[in-house]
Amino acid sequence: MIAKIGKGSNLYGAILYNQQKVETENGAVLLLNKIPDTVDGRYSVAYFNKCFDPYLSVNIKTEKMVRHISLNPDPKDKVSDEQFTEMAQEYMKRMGYGNQPYIVFKHTDIDRTHIHIVSTCVGIDGKKIPDDYDHPRSMAICRDLEIKYNLHKATEQEQKQGNKVFNPVDYQRGDIKSQIASVVRHLPKYYSFPTLGSYNALLSLFNITAEEVKGERNGQTVNGLVYVALDENGNKVSNPFKASLFGKDAGVAQLQKHFEQSKEKMKSTPARSILKNMIELAIHTTNNEIDFRKQLTEQGVNTVIRRNNEERIYGITFIDHESRSVWNGSALDRNLSANVFNDWWGNDIKPKIKEPTEPQKKSVTQKDTDELPAEKPHHFFDFLNTEPKHEDGLIEAFGGLLIPDAQGEDYEAQAFAKKMKKKRKRKRGQQ
Repeated sequence: MIAKIGKGSNLYGAILYNQQKVETENGAVLLLNKIPDTVDGRYSVAYFNKCFDPYLSVNIKTEKMVRHISLNPDPKDKVSDEQFTEMAQEYMKRMGYGNQPYIVFKHTDIDRTHIHIVSTCVGIDGKKIPDDYDHPRSMAICRDLEIKYNLHKATEQEQKQGNKVFNPVDYQRGDIKSQIASVVRHLPKYYSFPTLGSYNALLSLFNITAEEVKGERNGQTVNGLVYVALDENGNKVSNPFKASLFGKDAGVAQLQKHFEQSKEKMKSTPARSILKNMIELAIHTTNNEIDFRKQLTEQGVNTVIRRNNEERIYGITFIDHESRSVWNGSALDRNLSANVFNDWWGNDIKPKIKEPTEPQKKSVTQKDTDELPAEKPHHFFDFLNTEPKHEDGLIEAFGGLLIPDAQGEDYEAQAFAKKMKKKRKRKRGQQ
């Protein structure tokens, strides 16, 4: 079983996301802890939101008061509602949230039935519950629950997801070639992306861009790919490196196969509808670009926006780290195309999408973002450019991004060794 801990400030959004599952018969409320039941057993977003007010109002210093946790058994595990409830109670008690108000939602909209828990890290006395070692403690609890309830054990690879992350290229650190290699040699193993544009959107998170190079050799057209390092503003800061330096997975031929495989895989994945729902929810509950992107980031989704010289948005891509897939806005829905967001943020014309059943209520902890400074163009995922922190690092947010250790590898030497090996084989064949 895998647990994922989301830490944010948008309580209303977390509750609305889960309550919409219930209202569309794709979920159910399994347990209320420290939250009064209603007479008719029916709940609303406004009601749940109000139940947390006494806790949120006593502490305005803690920025990320909300805890949105998911417990995910293996799809092969058959877990009853009673077992889910017991697991949630034991998990929250051992994590230090046993006396906190929390709601346990069951989700059934995908083949992996799982639960979400919405709570707060602020006690009724206004003190913040310590969370410095949430991740290792959470992993230990999951291992114990697997044994207690006879669940499939998470694979060793899944258990280590939080221990290794892709690092963005830092051109000032030197050895740019090895830094690029440590990303591009492994990204296709973990992420689905159907086009070169979506691949570049993903690469942009790591200060890298890929460019096609076309030419002729012996009268035949030859297509190639080069990789270039970027600075924090998206400007090129290195010479181009041929894809062949980084192995076949980084080259055009193999990437074309990956694009086609990704298209087929993404046609049937339930992640599409889940992501679309999350984006529409963010549209409803935010009023500007900064808040929109921040809310999605807290849920493990990057928003990569492309603008022309006139600052008009001509492309928008969403990178879902939960399903590890990269989506163009218009591929998700025509109401999520670049033009729609350009009209919203450029011309103050908010997209018209079916309104949620409850009106939005602003939490006392939400801050007015009108005076926030504009983000730099390339700061789409700022926490990737810092060391992971216990408070709100990438690992804590959604499990981390896997990468094998690539330090110290000499990719030119590897390519040369392969070339010599091929020559020796040819010589032996001629003899």
